[in-house]
Amino acid sequence: MADIAPQYVAPVTSHEAGPRGLPLLGSALDFGRDQLGFLEALSRTYGDVVPFRIGGWPCLLIGDMAAIENILVKDHQNFIKNRIIWRHVRALFGQGLLTSEGEFWHRQRRLAAPPFAARQIADYGPDMVRITRRIASRWTDDEIVDFHPAMMELSLRIAAKTLFDTEIASDIETMEFATDDLVAEMAARFRRPFLIPDWVPLPGHLRYRRAIREVEDVVARIIFERSLDADLENRRDFLSRMMLARGDDGHPMSETQLRDEALTMLLAGHETTALALSWTIELLGRNPVSWQLLVNEVDDVLENRDVTTEDVERLEYAEAVVKEAMRLYPPAWAIGREAKQTFTIRGKRWPAGTTIFISQWVLHRDARHFEDPLAFHPERWIDGTLEKRLPRFAYMPFGGGPRICIGNRFAMIEAVMALATVAQMLTTTPVEGRAPTPFPSITLRPQGGVWARVATRPKRH
Repeated sequence: MADIAPQYVAPVTSHEAGPRGLPLLGSALDFGRDQLGFLEALSRTYGDVVPFRIGGWPCLLIGDMAAIENILVKDHQNFIKNRIIWRHVRALFGQGLLTSEGEFWHRQRRLAAPPFAARQIADYGPDMVRITRRIASRWTDDEIVDFHPAMMELSLRIAAKTLFDTEIASDIETMEFATDDLVAEMAARFRRPFLIPDWVPLPGHLRYRRAIREVEDVVARIIFERSLDADLENRRDFLSRMMLARGDDGHPMSETQLRDEALTMLLAGHETTALALSWTIELLGRNPVSWQLLVNEVDDVLENRDVTTEDVERLEYAEAVVKEAMRLYPPAWAIGREAKQTFTIRGKRWPAGTTIFISQWVLHRDARHFEDPLAFHPERWIDGTLEKRLPRFAYMPFGGGPRICIGNRFAMIEAVMALATVAQMLTTTPVEGRAPTPFPSITLRPQGGVWARVATRPKRH
């Protein structure tokens, strides 16, 4: 398993060779054993275009900037979501934005976009702050806290409020336990080189199917109750907006599609923000100078009042801290694509069906783009010089191209506002010997938890 600060070795010049692997299995065992370390080793050893196999699937790890732009932007229609990954979770995400393709995806993307407009996000701000304050106020001075489940609860409560306009405790609790089971099963599935159908009665499958039913029941009940709401047009939450949306043909979304999009937004949205905040707290705890700089900025900008969405652009250091945490520990640690037709990279043709891996974990730690790449150094983002200098896809915590995360601005504002609110209330120091290990599931989780000792802060007057 990759350590929290692995030794960096710059990649050699690519000669488009790769590991031979084992008969039939290819590199499936190495990949399943340590996905992050495996991809790092490929990049280090073979360069920016590396062929390998997972079972019978031909794969390429791509770190070449021109090739990434071609795959994600210029020829993106030839590179669909990867079957190796998404075939495992079709029952969960259905035909939501994460998994759908082609014109159907374009239609859904258009319908889903309005709730993430800047004016709509501003309406969510007070709820983000209120929920963060409620959770952070539970802790007392010198208490030892695992921040990962706390941040998961925080982001789930924010998602439930902004997506569904619900704060019903039983709903939150059901979704909390169910999403834990779903993430655990997805982690196990993504490490397999083969598909085991959902109907096979393995313990993990039984928990997975039960968790899907539980979340579906909550979402279906909320959709039904919302459909009876005479004041639907005045509601500001995501679900209500989606129920009112109409396609070019004038038709609304079907109930099945509402379910798929609601579950996609709930699960994908809350998990990634929670992870960004968890890794941020971990890194700040181990860098007290950065914690103090954050506290100073928050105190100067907010002067003891609640943060608003209008403050986010003034919280320059807070945003830099979140960006740097997502550089080192990107919640989405790799992008998978599959070629529909033959394609060319660096003059060499590759066959249809090839699976493409573009790894943010590898790209974000590349010394060609980031000085001292393994160091936590938020200041690198402050004046915007780095972002102007970086190649387009050297840093992409939310993905890139037309399929960039639709909620990327929402997630960034939520993370900065939550972090600023926490920094008003407390600081942390790490618990020695309990550093988390990066665990790549569908997202990059802190295995072992984010344990820290809390120091509460008195209010300024």
